[in-house]
Amino acid sequence: MTESPSRRSALLLCFAHPDDESIFAAGIACAATAEGRPVVLVTGTRGEAGKVGEPPVCPREQLPEVRARELDAAAAIMGVTELRLLGYRDRELATAPPDEVRRVLVATIRRWRPAVVVTFDPHGMNQHADHIAISRFVSDGVAAAADPRWMAEAGKPHTISRLLWVPRRPWDILRAGDPTVSPGVDFVVDIRRWSERKAAALRAHRSQHLTTDRIFFKHDDLELTLGFELFRQGWGPVLRPRPAADIFEGTE
Repeated sequence: MTESPSRRSALLLCFAHPDDESIFAAGIACAATAEGRPVVLVTGTRGEAGKVGEPPVCPREQLPEVRARELDAAAAIMGVTELRLLGYRDRELATAPPDEVRRVLVATIRRWRPAVVVTFDPHGMNQHADHIAISRFVSDGVAAAADPRWMAEAGKPHTISRLLWVPRRPWDILRAGDPTVSPGVDFVVDIRRWSERKAAALRAHRSQHLTTDRIFFKHDDLELTLGFELFRQGWGPVLRPRPAADIFEGTE
C-alpha cells in the first residue's frame, strides 16, 4: 500500500449521503486543494431514499445511479482527489458490516495519512440514523488505523491529528448571529473565496434541489451561508483561540 504522494497533509471527509459533502464541507475541500492537499471523500450510501426533485429528474428506480453521478460531478468541482462510494443502502447504513467498513476506512487512512478527518457528530447533526452510523464507523476506523494490531497488510499505522464534527444545523447557527459565542463551534472557517464553487457543487446535486433550496438558495443571505463553514472539534490539539479559523492549525 503506497502513501499519499503529497507533501502536505490530507483532508478526509466521511459522510453518509451524496450532497452531505457539498452542504457541510465544500469550502474547506476547495481550500485544501488550493493549498496542495489531497482531499479524500468517503460516502456511505447512494442516497436512494432521497428526493427525486420537482419536477422529477429521473424515475425513483434510477435515483441511486443518478445520485452517484451527481456525487462524481460535485467531487470534481471541489477538487476531490479520491472518492470512495461504499454503496450501502440508504437509511440502513447502521446495518452495514462493521468489519467491512472498518477495512475500507483503515486502508484509506493509512494510504492518505490525513491530518484532519471530518464527519458528523455522535448525534448525527440532526439525529439521522445514517449520520449517526457514519460517525460511529469513522471513530472506529480512526482508532483502528492507529493500532498496528489491526490490518497489518493495509500499511503502516497512522494517527490523525484532529477529528472534526459538523455541529447541529450550522446554517441556523450562522443566521442566529455571532457563531463565535455558540457552544460547539470550535472552527469558523471563512470560505467566501470558494463560495461560487460551493454553490456549483450544491447545484450538481440536481435531484436534491428541494433540500439545497430550502437551506441555501431560497434565502437572501447566501453571502453568509455560502461564506462560512462551522465545525466542532471531537478531539485534537488544544485550540487557542477558540473558535479557530484554520482546520489544520496545530496539526503540522
